[in-house]
Amino acid sequence: MTVGAGQPAFGLSFDPRALTDLLQAPGDIRDLTLAYLQEVVNAQRFGLRLDGDLAGYRKLFIDARKDWRVVYGVRPAPAESAHPKEIHVVAVRPRAGNDVYDEVGRRLGMTRRPLSARTHAARSRSPQLTARTPAPRPGPPPTALPGLPRPAQNPAHHHTR
Repeated sequence: MTVGAGQPAFGLSFDPRALTDLLQAPGDIRDLTLAYLQEVVNAQRFGLRLDGDLAGYRKLFIDARKDWRVVYGVRPAPAESAHPKEIHVVAVRPRAGNDVYDEVGRRLGMTRRPLSARTHAARSRSPQLTARTPAPRPGPPPTALPGLPRPAQNPAHHHTR
């Protein structure tokens, strides 16, 4: 995207609850979050894509220990905006226990916990398991077919002359 000198590439908006998250975060996390969001708005940094139920959103790792996350989406900006698209911050929260992703799901109106594509695949049933076809019956044992070798006789049954 071509942007004039000093002109941001995207607008910026916050879910009101994400703004509360930001204000309640520790000072160093708040400062890093604002610096990273400035880089995102200027198209100098991009978060990693989320998948599964949260496909279309991205996450930023805020601190070096990766304990804090920002989850945002890129969406069309309002008509009065100077930008065609905006960065919409949904949550700024700790990752512990997937709290951030659960909260994003609630804020997006999901009725169940959001699942990643990997979790969804692991929890789904295989189509082979849902087929209701009868199990094939085994054929005759291979020794019953003509021309095939027979198994060795038990030595206890051999008669010696």
